Amino acid sequence: MKKIYLIMCCLGVILPYYHLLNFLSQNNWSMNGFWGEIFSSHPISMISMDLSVAATSFLIFLIYKHKTQNKKITKYILSLFLVGFSLALPLYLYCNHDSE
Repeated sequence: MKKIYLIMCCLGVILPYYHLLNFLSQNNWSMNGFWGEIFSSHPISMISMDLSVAATSFLIFLIYKHKTQNKKITKYILSLFLVGFSLALPLYLYCNHDSE
């Protein structure tokens, strides 16, 4: 199972950044218009809100684990904010697979 989590970590970096780099290359390496496109239609808004709630829930869970079990959460928070939920959750599962 750990190998699957590791593969998901890799995909969690590669797939979102592939699309980010495509967006940037099509927009002269500018973020102008990025946030407008995230909410450009109801289906895209639904996915954006779904991921926002999931990522926020995971962040609250991490803070809870830190406060109640004194878990180190820095790498998960950094991965959440620098890459996204697509890396943070698989990384947490990978690192904590044997302890669960």
